[in-house]
Amino acid sequence: MTFKAGAYVVDTVTDTVGIVEAAAPEVVVLRPIGGGALWGRKTSEVRLAETMERLRAETLYLNARSRGERL
Repeated sequence: MTFKAGAYVVDTVTDTVGIVEAAAPEVVVLRPIGGGALWGRKTSEVRLAETMERLRAETLYLNARSRGERL
């Protein structure tokens, strides 16, 4: 499967939701919600995030930011 930039995906290795920055046939480059260091995974190690997974990850980020935490 080929992923488009901006898609929300789940890194199945770390069970982390990320946003696709770039994609090639076999590799996907991800960034965490809210920014941060990029990381890469094989396309076989990621899947599209379900709506609730995306909302949960965004809410966790926003709540941490509202408390002044840096993620």
